[in-house]
Amino acid sequence: MLELFPEGFEEIDGHGGLELAAYTNAAGEERIWQAFGGAAGSDVRDDWQDRWRQFHKPVRVGSLWIGPPWETPDEGALTVVIDPGRAFGTGGHPTTQLCLELLESEERGSVLDVGCGSGVLSIAAAKLGFSPVRAFDFDPQAVEATERNAADNGVSVDVRQADLREDDVEVTDLALANIAAEAVLALAPKLRAPRAITSGYLVSDEPELAGYRRERRVGADGWAADVHVRR
Repeated sequence: MLELFPEGFEEIDGHGGLELAAYTNAAGEERIWQAFGGAAGSDVRDDWQDRWRQFHKPVRVGSLWIGPPWETPDEGALTVVIDPGRAFGTGGHPTTQLCLELLESEERGSVLDVGCGSGVLSIAAAKLGFSPVRAFDFDPQAVEATERNAADNGVSVDVRQADLREDDVEVTDLALANIAAEAVLALAPKLRAPRAITSGYLVSDEPELAGYRRERRVGADGWAADVHVRR
């Protein structure tokens, strides 16, 4: 479903199991049939836009408020506004929140966000006073989304398209990587930062970064995030 509908789909507790629903057209319905060998279709209700918004709620992590543009930020909070319609991550996932929790406690300096997605971590880092903030992602749409979201939030993020498997990684004080455990392990030999925050994996996963030791781990809802320090 992520490959078919990267812009998002809905999970619904149905009779006898979990249903996956996507707002699409006839062509999209045909893709579902080809991928799964069957699907049920129905006309979209008139209130679909309001129903879609119900699934995107703001979150609070320390001094940070992360939410969609139609919600009112908490007074006095550092606000990170992400439009779900243009994003690859809105701050609602536990791994993002765990990264933000660890990020806030780090000494301020330069940051590299590896696999930046919507730019939530990059923008939050800039709001927290980290500078300069750099980011990269393999997906050009993610690069575009990060650039837009950074501009909308009034912060500076130097973002580029890059392939972790081939391109060099910049020297920074801190690296952020909210990606899969396998990608974290692939990243380790290329890291040029004395400290790194990684997530995107379950508590049962314990990726060991070559040349680093784990300093701290936090978890929530079965997900984990780690702080690694170069040996």
